[in-house]
Amino acid sequence: MIQNVGNHLRRGIASVFSGRTSRKSASRAEHADGAMVDSEGYRSPTEVQMSQMVLPCHTNQRGELSVGQLLKWVDTAACLSAERHAGCPCVTASMDDIYFEHTISVGQVVNIKAKVNRAFNSSMEVKLKQTTPRTEEEKTEHSVAAERRRMRLLYADTIKDLLANCAIQDDLESRDCSCMVPAEKTRVESVELVLPPHANHQGNTFGGQIMAWMENVATIAASRLCRAHPTLKAIEMFHFRGPSQVGDRLVLKAIVNNAFKHSMEVGVCVEAYRQEAETHRRHINSAFMTFVVLDADEQPRTLPWIRPQPGDGERRYREASARKKIRLDRKYIVSCKQGEMPLSVPWDPSNQVYLSYNNVSSLKMLVAKDNWVLSSEVNQVRLYTLEEDKFLSFHMEMSVHVDTTQAFLLLSDLLRRPEWDKHYRSVELVQQVDEDDAIYHVISPVLGGDTKPQDFVILASRRKPCDNGDPYVIAMRSVTLPTHPETPAYRRGETLCSGFCFWREGDQLTKVSYYNQATPGFLNYVTTNVAGLSSEFYTTFKACEQFLLDNRNDLAPSLQTL
Repeated sequence: MIQNVGNHLRRGIASVFSGRTSRKSASRAEHADGAMVDSEGYRSPTEVQMSQMVLPCHTNQRGELSVGQLLKWVDTAACLSAERHAGCPCVTASMDDIYFEHTISVGQVVNIKAKVNRAFNSSMEVKLKQTTPRTEEEKTEHSVAAERRRMRLLYADTIKDLLANCAIQDDLESRDCSCMVPAEKTRVESVELVLPPHANHQGNTFGGQIMAWMENVATIAASRLCRAHPTLKAIEMFHFRGPSQVGDRLVLKAIVNNAFKHSMEVGVCVEAYRQEAETHRRHINSAFMTFVVLDADEQPRTLPWIRPQPGDGERRYREASARKKIRLDRKYIVSCKQGEMPLSVPWDPSNQVYLSYNNVSSLKMLVAKDNWVLSSEVNQVRLYTLEEDKFLSFHMEMSVHVDTTQAFLLLSDLLRRPEWDKHYRSVELVQQVDEDDAIYHVISPVLGGDTKPQDFVILASRRKPCDNGDPYVIAMRSVTLPTHPETPAYRRGETLCSGFCFWREGDQLTKVSYYNQATPGFLNYVTTNVAGLSSEFYTTFKACEQFLLDNRNDLAPSLQTL
């Protein structure tokens, strides 16, 4: 994650390769006034800090720090951090989405901080040593890194599913053709020669340099639509498909794919070739950049419509609409702080990946908290509590003589939960979203002084461990479905964050932990019945243990796919 706490905000993850070795490095850029000091003076051994004064040579025509220059600095810091961990040269492989909120002016200082969040070993020649998170922040970043990786890998499938299953607004026929700009008029093509200053000591072109060149041609393409100076607001994921070297010619192509009322998407791709083989071009990189045009009051101006070319132009036009919807969903779901998220978020195919990401990462962030307080322990079942802002969270923990995978599979099947949890009167599988995510409708019995039973619409997301030492995870949160609206027969309940984590402690021995972040509506019951709640949790958790023991050799056939 790349942040500038003062005047700038950048979000993104730089992923770098050493040979075929992948590691993640997070960069955080902040204004000089916003110092970042880890608790107890601890500093990660992979941490790199760099300060840069913004000079006139770093700015665009408005005297603001150019995005290309910032990307160069961020890429350099991330690469240095990765090399500290790998102990060998690294190059950039990809960078997650970046959002631009404000600007940086001449004379300001940008502080950039980078550190490795996590190292992955899939499809690599070099095996890396694993990072060991120490602080709560590092534990959180380490645990959610796998979810960000999963979200990135599923991005292309999300686009395809959205185009195939959802109606993307296509109002070309209803628009006034006289007010349209042909997309072909926005096309830009540029050639750059890779020289030694553009490359590292291995002769590979710096990823930040390529990204800076891409931003430049995209800005020119955007200006041809709006006939003004555009402002870059967001970049979709950079993904480097292969390296380029000193002596390569890089062909950078950009075109406006679609224009919306106040924003436009520009597609950019990069190809490389050697002078002696110009016809043999290699696809190096591609990205999609979102621009706006600001008026004198810094408000977005209305843009002209774009008329796409037939064929590929129309395909890019529709895909840009899909990406806009996904980008808005992702920014809303992924970027929100936990306390700002509504309890139930509407679910649809365009945001399912990001709701699943938020579901699992929220639970992992709750697990990573280091200020849990042991409230009681009965027969080796421990109850922990955590008071934080307006939330009161609970954590139950026990060790069970059951194989970890078996425990995970048994509790993944919410249809069987009424067998051990009296708070689940009945469960209906509403939709099997994919192999790891499902939506259920749960009915609970009448609680306390209520006159109606509660019902819940819950997204359950399960995850296998990414590395040794990682837990199996089952995360749950409320969602909203048009097929299951509130009804007079039930009082609609909501859960923001709850679920299970399973750690392997030995052969046929598993540590089972259950977490629940109590919502404000549940707090009144909690504060008046803490002792009763402890007893209730204990009874339910022991019933869960007995369920696991009784059924450890009787897994649901539909779930034996891991």
